[in-house]
Amino acid sequence: MSTVRRLKAIVVLMALVLIMFTGQRVRDAWHGLNEPIGNTAVLRFRVSPGARIAHVAADLAAQGVIKQPRIWIWYARYKGLASGIKAGEYALDAGITPRKLLYRLVSGEVLLHSLTIVDGWRVADLLAALRRDPDVLTTLSLAPNDLMRRLGSSGDAEGQFLPETYKFPSGTTDLEILRQAHVALTRELDAAWASRDNSIALRNPYELLTMASIVQKETGVPREIGLVAGLYLHRLKIGMRLQADPTIIYGLGDRYGGSLHTVDLRTDGPYNSYTRTGLPPTPVALAGAAVLRATAHPETTKAIYFVASPKGDGSHVFSETLEQHNVAVTAYLARHQRPTSDAAR
Repeated sequence: MSTVRRLKAIVVLMALVLIMFTGQRVRDAWHGLNEPIGNTAVLRFRVSPGARIAHVAADLAAQGVIKQPRIWIWYARYKGLASGIKAGEYALDAGITPRKLLYRLVSGEVLLHSLTIVDGWRVADLLAALRRDPDVLTTLSLAPNDLMRRLGSSGDAEGQFLPETYKFPSGTTDLEILRQAHVALTRELDAAWASRDNSIALRNPYELLTMASIVQKETGVPREIGLVAGLYLHRLKIGMRLQADPTIIYGLGDRYGGSLHTVDLRTDGPYNSYTRTGLPPTPVALAGAAVLRATAHPETTKAIYFVASPKGDGSHVFSETLEQHNVAVTAYLARHQRPTSDAAR
């Protein structure tokens, strides 16, 4: 064989080897799109607003998520998805493949965080919780005076948010979460008012919300909610003062030190339901949906007094007469050395 022929044969052989090698690499890379990325725990990955796919691929490769960023980019362009990646925070669960990851980024299936608004919180507690949450974007002051106006409503903000667990993507503003909670509260309140027992001595939904806030603070025992609501509504109907400790505690604000004293009960003020008849000017807490419904449909009762049960389980003893109540108070004090104002209601 001549030298020229030998050279041609060598060139052809090398070309075939290169084609085979390149083809194998392409096939390996292609199959790699369907192989799990190898993480054993959930990883978090954030796509910045306006990020191009090349930057996203580079970030994923730098974190060891994808091994062939160029193939991943090529596949995205081949499928017409390169410009469809959406900003946000994503959870990369164990076993996800680069192909599935691409579709997740394009679908905008962002990671959702949660915030639970607790029954009985005040608005101040809610605002503080929002400020503590690292996934919430703070835009409000600790005590915004124009909060309801910014939510497109009016009046006092106390009681205007429904205790519930809310899901949201990272970077959601505190105002947007409050808007969701206010809309949820309005929906529950309107439904409770529309279906209310017409015999209750309340004139409008706001009065229902205010009464429900007192009931919310007075008992943590679900089976008692309707009875406590019935007792307070009975007091309201017969013109008796509510004598509800939660209203005084709310009126004291930061001056409340953990217990009420005689001077607190006797010092008049808009939230002192021992010195004033009727409801306080605003709700005193955030009432849950179950309490709103129970207040709209209270248990019928002639009881006008109640005191903490000596059982110590959070329940109460209800009485129709002062004599019965005094017996219950004596039983409570015999079990608890330190009487509280709760024992005199």
